[in-house]
Amino acid sequence: MSGIVVRRIGPAAYAELGPAFAELADHAAEPNPHMAPAAVSAATLLVPEEEIIVLCAWFSEALDFERLVGVWAFKRVRGWRSGFAGALAAPLVPLYEVSSLPVLDHDHAAEAARALMRYLLASRDLPHALLLPLLPLDGPCYAALSEASRQTGSRISIYERWTRPVMVPQPGDDLERYLRRSLGSSYKKRMQQFRAVAKHGALTFRRSRGPAALEALEAFLTLEAAGWKGAAGTAIACIPTDAAYIRRMAELFAEADALQIDTLLLDGRVLAMGLLVESGNRRHFLKIAYDEAQARHSPGRTLTIAMLQADLAGTPPAFFDSGAGEGVDAGTYAWGERREMGNVIIRIGPGRPSPAHIAAFSRMWLRRLREAARSRSDRVSPSR
Repeated sequence: MSGIVVRRIGPAAYAELGPAFAELADHAAEPNPHMAPAAVSAATLLVPEEEIIVLCAWFSEALDFERLVGVWAFKRVRGWRSGFAGALAAPLVPLYEVSSLPVLDHDHAAEAARALMRYLLASRDLPHALLLPLLPLDGPCYAALSEASRQTGSRISIYERWTRPVMVPQPGDDLERYLRRSLGSSYKKRMQQFRAVAKHGALTFRRSRGPAALEALEAFLTLEAAGWKGAAGTAIACIPTDAAYIRRMAELFAEADALQIDTLLLDGRVLAMGLLVESGNRRHFLKIAYDEAQARHSPGRTLTIAMLQADLAGTPPAFFDSGAGEGVDAGTYAWGERREMGNVIIRIGPGRPSPAHIAAFSRMWLRRLREAARSRSDRVSPSR
């Protein structure tokens, strides 16, 4: 008899499911590398293993065969973001990870989402508040979660929204066709700026994968630390725990040939670098670093155009997620499509708002009040 069963496992057991997750990612409605065993294993350097909960949904087609059709990894949290009450949060490390979505099999997305939600609802030892600060608010997975929430009497509350630049190439796209569509009226100006960089020297692009990407990672960390982030102490290399996490995650993704570092050089000198990971047919941008002494060349935007040129000259990913956070100006990116994102809390099952809801609501209004006060201050010029 066929059906879906959900099992809870820890990060050590989940690390053994790399091949099963890779198969799921290839058939997923929306792949998400930040739910991969590699990401979860690396996260144990920052999150105690006992606080990590991985829910795996298995579809049984025969007595002796099961197929992984859903994964959602959480960590237990209790702090000011949860209203000092217990909650489950995803992703495990939101600072460098870009999506709170579960990974759901394309053919079983609705059933897998429903099974995961029902498992959470029936679990007496798990909090019934899900903190999802980086949740896409469109696409098949969000639709599946919305329907599963309705069927379990759960409620999705959205406290903040923003748009994230993404790339969704169309058949026949080349660099010019894509950029004309994505940049619109600014296409001519942006391309003039891009071509002007080459007038200052030989502009070359390098794409590194596998062991070569691991070697390039050290150059990336050094480049980031050489700028203002290093001076402020916020660069990855300045924070030993974060550096260990990124190195471990890169190592594990490189083993699966899912790590990529793109480098743009001007006369052999590094202008900018991008750190990316892949899952299924999707690529996710984690971090960018650039030479601040070359800021006049708009190194970040120049790198993204060079990346597009390389992608569209071959087989581009079906979906490219810029990973841009809230407050980032989407216009600084060359990718033309937009995805709506939200800071979301899901209350599992019927009931009143949790302390996490109250905390999120308070933060939302405090932010709005600060923004309104800043806006009024900007409009009022000082008297002389």
